[in-house]
Amino acid sequence: MMIKYSITLFLKFFLLFLYATSLITAQEAENEAGFEYKEKSKKAPKFWGDLKKDWEACKAAGDGNQSPIDISNENVQLSAKSGDLIKDYKPADAEIKNRGHDIAVYWTGDPGSIKIDGTDYVLQQCHWHSPSEHSINGQRYDMELHMVHKDKNDKVAVVGQLYKIGAKPDTFLSKLSKEIMSLADKRTHKRAGKLDAKEIEMAGRNYYRYMGSLTVPPCTQGVTWILNQELGTVSQDQVKLLRDAVNDYADENARPVQPLNRRKIQLYRQDAS
Repeated sequence: MMIKYSITLFLKFFLLFLYATSLITAQEAENEAGFEYKEKSKKAPKFWGDLKKDWEACKAAGDGNQSPIDISNENVQLSAKSGDLIKDYKPADAEIKNRGHDIAVYWTGDPGSIKIDGTDYVLQQCHWHSPSEHSINGQRYDMELHMVHKDKNDKVAVVGQLYKIGAKPDTFLSKLSKEIMSLADKRTHKRAGKLDAKEIEMAGRNYYRYMGSLTVPPCTQGVTWILNQELGTVSQDQVKLLRDAVNDYADENARPVQPLNRRKIQLYRQDAS
């Protein structure tokens, strides 16, 4: 009887350990020194999967579901379902962090959530890449925003917005310009007061959806990607501000496009009947 109890107790602790480990590996790497974007570096994207055991998913390109990808018209299927995304964001305390490879906004309060297929995903943070990580019909654009969400089981959903240089600057970035400038070349963070994710402008109403991964180590798979179909606009100065603020000395912080590997890309129209 004691042996049976001990085995049961061991299995419970072992399963708890595996669950905790999965939560850890689902987090984006915070240490910029651990990986780089420079192509000729020994820590370049093509080597990420060899740098740490927990990052092995990064080299699963041949048979994995990695991100980013190219959104090619020939691989896009129009969804028969309505594409309504229920966004319920609200003002909450936040801080801006220079992570070395990017600038990120972390909400420390409750910023609200987005509902996908009946599941609520709470907003965690947002950050920017330049140029865009995803491409549209082979073309990369000037910048890409990622809004990272998690559900109660720590499943990740990322809402992405691509931008091109235009006459109209991005209003959310304009609001954060002074704080970002104060963090230039400093691996630190700064309180930003209350920020409302509703102020992040999404261009248009239609979006692409596919299953992929985090685009930085540990490249965890099983991520639901929501990519706005329309392009937003950003100023050249705003793109430069984000790149000058980080201290990685790279010209860009975008992972190369990964193989689609027979995945489906669906286009949802929010005005579909």
